[in-house]
Amino acid sequence: MNMKRLTTLFTLLCVGLSLFAQGKVTTRKHMFADFSDKITKVVMCGNEVLDGALRQEVVDIWTASPFEFCPMAEYESLKKSDKYYFLVITAGQAKGEEAPMVRFLTLEKGGADKGDNVALRTEVISLPLCPADGGDGRELVYLPALVKGVQEFALQAMESEKAAYSGMNWFNGNFDRKGGIKRIYLAREDVSESVSEKDVEKYLDEDIILCDEDEADKAYTDKTYNTLVSYTVSAGTWSYKMLLEADTDTLYYIRKHKVNAKNAPGFLAEDLKRISKKR
Repeated sequence: MNMKRLTTLFTLLCVGLSLFAQGKVTTRKHMFADFSDKITKVVMCGNEVLDGALRQEVVDIWTASPFEFCPMAEYESLKKSDKYYFLVITAGQAKGEEAPMVRFLTLEKGGADKGDNVALRTEVISLPLCPADGGDGRELVYLPALVKGVQEFALQAMESEKAAYSGMNWFNGNFDRKGGIKRIYLAREDVSESVSEKDVEKYLDEDIILCDEDEADKAYTDKTYNTLVSYTVSAGTWSYKMLLEADTDTLYYIRKHKVNAKNAPGFLAEDLKRISKKR
């Protein structure tokens, strides 16, 4: 092989390695590697009750990065800056919906496109909070687990490419590992109308307690040991189903399904089957 060919081969190899390296730096893990070093701006949405609850939970729980509280106007002025992360309540609109139907607790990294300065923020994780037109108060009960969940996911996304790309499914690993030894309070209001009595008898055991919503919420606020409690957020196209551990404020299970004539909102028979398989 002559010197010219060797030079060409070497050049191509260097270009390939350079492109490979450039590809690596665009991965989500690399993108979020600075999370703990940057200030997280906790955005107040303007709802006095929800803002007060979010402020308190962040003070009590958030340890992964420095944080500051800010009004929505400040968020709008800073969201194009990659110097900050933002913990903000967002409104999600699914395809075909005329308006946003679900509020999410979202962690995003600020940023702007270099070309035309259009906001180019990157979502780290979003967890369902309540319907967009307002919750019934249950979102305040389970807000600690959602704040903690966002923080835990962000820390894992810094360390693991698999976690960074898995999104909400990452939390289901908690149930896969430990769900079988937990007592579960399942609120009747969280169970889909599509679930038959036969399904309930088939999949529920003595440690899955079917109860009223108030009893489930009380089990959570009482920090009942080794207990998971159900919470659902359903509005518009999608229904989100969650199980959260009362004494540790840990999100163990989260699934969503598209609401249609066959599948009403809430825990479906397939959710009950999936849960029972781990027990």
